[in-house]
Amino acid sequence: MKLRHLLTMSLFSLVTVGCVHEVSNNQSYRNHVAAKASISMFSTQAKSLAQTAQPQDSTVIKSGTFVSGEHTTQGTVRITTKEGKSFIELEESFKTSDSGPDLVVVLHRADDVINSTKPPSYPLKKGDYIILAPLKKYSGAQTYPIPNNINLADYKSVAIWCRQFNATFGAANLAVKN
Repeated sequence: MKLRHLLTMSLFSLVTVGCVHEVSNNQSYRNHVAAKASISMFSTQAKSLAQTAQPQDSTVIKSGTFVSGEHTTQGTVRITTKEGKSFIELEESFKTSDSGPDLVVVLHRADDVINSTKPPSYPLKKGDYIILAPLKKYSGAQTYPIPNNINLADYKSVAIWCRQFNATFGAANLAVKN
């Protein structure tokens, strides 16, 4: 009876030790997999934050703040370059009146469009500006490509202009970013 009891206890001990070793190996593997998943998730989040913080290697070369002309216009504009192409970016703070038809975004040669024109409409003279595109929306962030054949050194302002009535809603003098 003692021998049988001793054999049973020995067998029980062997099974227990084997199971503990197997559980320990499985737990190590799970910890390793969980650690890799956490590192991967952290890395993905860090890359996402980095991409949000810096808009894909774009460089700000000029910027300015809108001054109202015929209608209240406010917000910030900047000229950026990315991959050899230039863009006008109206920032989220941009807002102008929705009361004009045929509003366009223009680059203007004058550094102070509003004070170099006459109220109330602040008309633009042909040859002093170049039309880039129709205004997409009256407020918020928006981007407009600048054709490669435009020499940005020739233009000192961005304006929101009503082509139909030759009325400048607002303009922003562009200062070079250092």
